Order: sequence, then C-alpha cells, then structure tokens
Amino acid sequence: MSTSVIEPGTRLAGRYRLETRVSEAGGSTLWKAIDEILARAVAVRTFAPDFPHINAVVTAARAASRLTDPRLTQVFDADDSDELAYVVSEWVSGETLHAMVASRGPLEPGRAATLLCEAAEAIAAAHAAGLAHLKLTPRDLLWTTGGTVKLLGLGVEAALDGVASEAPALVDAQGLGRMLYLALTAHSVVADEGDLPVAATADGRLPAPRTLHAGVPQGLDTIVRRTLDIDPAPDQEPLTTPAALAKALRGVPRTPLPLFAGLGTHPTPAVPRPAPPRTPPPRQASGSPTQTVPDPARRQPPSPRPAPQAGSSRSGPRRPAAQPARPGATRATPTAHGSTGHGSTGHGSAGRGTPNEFTRPAPVRPPVNRPLIAVAAAVATIVVGIGAWKITTMGDGGQGSTATTSPPATSAPPAPGKLQIARASGFDPTQPDHPDPTAQSTGQEAVDSSPSSAWRTQTYASADFGRLKGGLGVMLDMGRPVKIDNVRATLPGGGGGTLQLRVGSAPELASLKMVDRSSSSGTVTLKPTQPAEGQYVLLWFTKLPSGLKAQISDVDVFGWTG
Repeated sequence: MSTSVIEPGTRLAGRYRLETRVSEAGGSTLWKAIDEILARAVAVRTFAPDFPHINAVVTAARAASRLTDPRLTQVFDADDSDELAYVVSEWVSGETLHAMVASRGPLEPGRAATLLCEAAEAIAAAHAAGLAHLKLTPRDLLWTTGGTVKLLGLGVEAALDGVASEAPALVDAQGLGRMLYLALTAHSVVADEGDLPVAATADGRLPAPRTLHAGVPQGLDTIVRRTLDIDPAPDQEPLTTPAALAKALRGVPRTPLPLFAGLGTHPTPAVPRPAPPRTPPPRQASGSPTQTVPDPARRQPPSPRPAPQAGSSRSGPRRPAAQPARPGATRATPTAHGSTGHGSTGHGSAGRGTPNEFTRPAPVRPPVNRPLIAVAAAVATIVVGIGAWKITTMGDGGQGSTATTSPPATSAPPAPGKLQIARASGFDPTQPDHPDPTAQSTGQEAVDSSPSSAWRTQTYASADFGRLKGGLGVMLDMGRPVKIDNVRATLPGGGGGTLQLRVGSAPELASLKMVDRSSSSGTVTLKPTQPAEGQYVLLWFTKLPSGLKAQISDVDVFGWTG
C-alpha cells in the first residue's frame, strides 16, 4: 500500500486512528493520530512498501523505545511485519529553537546555555546506551507547552536518510554546537535553515559568536569555538562529545527556563482581588429617571412638604405629595416599570389626598440659646485667625512671609535599566598613518562581562599618545536610538587619564556630543546632567593614564529604550 492512498480515518493495529497529515517526503509520511485505547494524541510515521530503509527505521525506533530520559521523544510502538509498516511515538507540542530565533532573535545567553545543556545531557545519555542522533537541527529541539526540553527523532531521523558515522559522538557534539551558535547569534551555521541568515565566513572559517552579537559572554563564546573549531586557543582542548559539551555548559552562568513554550518575556499574572459585596443597582423606569426602591423593612417617615406661598417663582405642575401607608395596610413597592411590587393591592402611584394626612407631627425642638451661639461664633473666629497666622509664618522663623504651597506629587519616572549593546568596536579616526592595532580589533573585550579580558591600546611614549593622535576609544552601537542615563566602565591600569563619554546619532567624532568625563580609575560612572539621546556611545580617551596605555575591561550602559 502506498502512503499516498492512506487517508485520514485509517486505523493501524486496530487502535491508532490517523487524523492529520503533517508532512510527507521520500516515501514516508508523518501523521498526527489518536490512540483510541489510551485516548491520547500520538505521532505516527507510515512508509510506502518500497521505502528502502524500513527495517533500519523500525530497528532504530525499537532501540529508542528502551531509553528512559524524559528529554528524548518516547517511542510507543513500531512494526514492519504487515504490509503497512509504522512507528508510533510521543506527540510533542511546543516551540522549536528554529521558531524561537526566527521570531525573536538571539536568546538571552543564560537561557541558551540552559536549553543546550539539557539537550547535551540527553544526547549524552543516548550515547551511553549506544544510540546516536546524527541529524540534529534547530527544528529537533523543542521547549514544550508543559515547560520541558524535548529532542525529536533520535535514531529514526538518521535511519530515514540512511545516515551513519564512524564518529557519532563528534557528529552530535557539533550538531549541538551549531544549535548553540544559532541560539546566541540568530545566525545559522549551515545554509539550509530557510529564513535565518547564514553566518558569513572568511576563508571557510566561521566568525566567533561575539563578533556577531556583542552580548555573548566570553565563556559561552569559548565553548562554541571549542566545539566548532573556530580559532580555539592553543591551550584549550576541543569539545568532541555531547558529555564534554554538557560539562562545559554546566560551568557557565545559566538562567532558569520559563514555564511556557517560547523563551520570551511573559507578563506576571495579576493576583485576583476579592470581589466587592454586591449591591442591587438602582432600578429605572422606562423613559424616566432612576428611582430608588424603598426598603419595606426600613420605613422612614416622609418629610412634610410645605405648601408653596403666593407669588412663588416655581413653575410647572406640582407633583402630589407622597402618601404613607395606612396603619395595617400592605405597602406597595414600585418596580422598574412603575408597576406594583409583590403582594401590593393597588397601583404604583399613590392617590391624591389631604397634604398632611397621616403625617406624624414634627418633633418639638428645644428653645435656642442665642447668646451662647454668639459667644461660640466669636471664639471660632479667633481660633481660625490664629491658625491662619501660624500657617503664614511657619518655616521662616516667624518673619511673617507667606507659606509656599508644595507642588502636587507626580509619579516617579521609570528607573533606568541595563541596555543591550548590539556591537562594540575599537575607534581610531585620527592620524591614519599611525593606526593603533587595538582599534582594528572587535572591541568585544570591553563588553563581554569578563574581568579577565580587556580592550587595550598599545603603550605610548607620553600621555598625549606620543603626539601621534588626539584620542582612542571604544564605540558602542546600541542598535537603535536610546536615552542614556549613565555608563559604568571598569578602567584598570591606574589613574591620571581622561575619559570622555560621548553620545550621538552617527558613529563619527564630530557627531558625538561630550556629555561627561572622568579622570579616575577602577570602576567609574559617567552620567550626563540630562539623559543623552542617540544610537552610538563612545568611551573616548583624550589623555592616557599613568601606564601610558588605555584599558577598558567592562562596560554597562543604563537608560531607556523607545
């Protein structure tokens, strides 16, 4: 039976009902199916009768079914004894590494390290059991909707293409290294990743991750270079097995993964507030103003309505006075439509009657002591006057000046956050006949968060650069216009130098405005008097420190985006 004639609804082994064709290539088809006995979704791969690697695929699937690591896709069933061979495995929902990077760019380095460390440990466990993957791609690594790492296609993917290797550990280590490279830089190592840019190569060599993305820490950059053989240092051994890669990743700072598919920022769910006690809304008659329904349990005596005197300016018809219920009679409650309430015996509007009929007599008020009221009013006037005088003289030593009203409090602006630096480079625009070799380097040593590395100039004969140039520095490209609150830099090598902070919209010295300077050493903070706006930040030495060479080992930029 050809896979092309299998239709949705087909049942395999009397229990696996094929529902949706996911993909089809090379004589095999991947389906989403339902295991009708266990009532769960499963992945089923079927094969055409002439598929050349059926036995190898089924054998690899059966071997994978014996693995117990939860980060590897579980195989439930595999059979090639009938006309239609199939492999049944776990159906995994989530987001692939390829999709994460394609939609959001590079992962945060700590999360990339955690994700690939989990994958490397899972592949190392498979190698310990005698099984390799050999076909690792960013589409095989998922962060599931259940908050777990999952690797797809162990053994089966290689068998589908008839792939084998005499060095399976090295092949899988390099596959993991390529995924780590992609996670850190959003650049693919190979050219078949579709919508992802391919890392440019020079003389067939890959660029180090930190040359593509300045935020990659030195430790992770070194691990990638050791795994993919990108200009490793002579004293660093290459990482040639998944176990060695996992051990190296366990030694770098890692960030816990979020509990949802995808590695972006997820808003914190709001804590539900207790519902306020419900009060009945006022009822409203059709086409009339809102009227409140009186509570029969809380009867209030109606206020007597005084009759209007002759010559009154009130116009329009007078509304009849409300009549209280007679003693012993059932009181009618008006409803939203003006009809009577439950149990009433009359209409909603009261009948006309004598204005003060059934009205309780007003309570007798005691006589007013008018002299006592006059004395109290005089005392209150004196107290108010003294209080006003005290207010006008507070805070000025009693000199009688008018008090100043404090301005209303306003909400505080958001605190500046640490901004991501897109790229760092050495900057030497002056005296091209005497270039400093440091200015030709990447300048990444200044932003790699590693105290052991630093951007350094050569040593000059004097603090004014031997009169060869007017300055040297490190240019930071923020990737987009930002608002700079302060820049924190670590300057080893002693004091005595002069470091300027310049900010502007173009990477040219004339376009960069000097907003602060420092002559200190160690960790210094350069802060403009007002937040400075621009895409480019230049740390510019105009005078060398006592060691006659400039050094910057770490830079952090704080401010706001947008």
